[in-house]
Amino acid sequence: MASQPVVLVTGASKGIGFCIARILITRHGAAVVAFSRSRTVELEQLAREFPDTLTVVQGDVTSSQSISAAIKTAVDTYGHLDSMVLNAGTLGSIDRISSSNTSEWKDVFDINFFSLVELIQSALPSLRESKQKGKVIFVSSGAADRGYVGWGPYSASKAAMNSLCRTLANEEKEIISVSVRPGAVDTGMQATVRAEGINRMDPSELEKFNTLHSTGKLVKPEECGQVIAGLAVAAMPEMSGKYVSWDDETLRQFRE
Repeated sequence: MASQPVVLVTGASKGIGFCIARILITRHGAAVVAFSRSRTVELEQLAREFPDTLTVVQGDVTSSQSISAAIKTAVDTYGHLDSMVLNAGTLGSIDRISSSNTSEWKDVFDINFFSLVELIQSALPSLRESKQKGKVIFVSSGAADRGYVGWGPYSASKAAMNSLCRTLANEEKEIISVSVRPGAVDTGMQATVRAEGINRMDPSELEKFNTLHSTGKLVKPEECGQVIAGLAVAAMPEMSGKYVSWDDETLRQFRE
């Protein structure tokens, strides 16, 4: 069991996070601690199928108690923790800066950014001890370097995430930290954008996402999930601190 990678995945009940968890177990032989707010039918079924390599921890990523429980569960159950995929996030309300409420910005940052800081702080002792070189994979967004109308809190929090990744890589030389842009993925977030973006987003920006959906060009969760799962167990040291797109040529090995 010592050679088996142990990975904590946040937001693992659906979408990209669920795909990452499943791929880690079925393709990489990893043990996974799925940390999520909800327990979906799909996640419960996966847990029944792989009772020895999937442990579900239900909790809120903004809760210190839940974070401590998730890290402790990983170590107590599998003996160590080698990697984290920080995937849980929220778009928040689509609203312009001029009419948005700062409390909504704080809520988004609590989920998309401050929870990451606390998760990292809690996991660092275990990640430093990993015999497989500890890894932290951040699930970022192209919005981190764009200014989509109405996406202020989301874009800013993802930009802060990328900065956190760079700083962690610089401070913790023995841990590999990589921030990944998964592309426009066919998940609930895109459905929210299409439903709520009318009259709240710039029409041309909204049309971009509508067209990706109508032409079947949204990224499938399994596609980017395969790359992120691969990074969680085999990211190269030279990638630490970088912000890369899931389909970048340097990540080809994880797509094959």
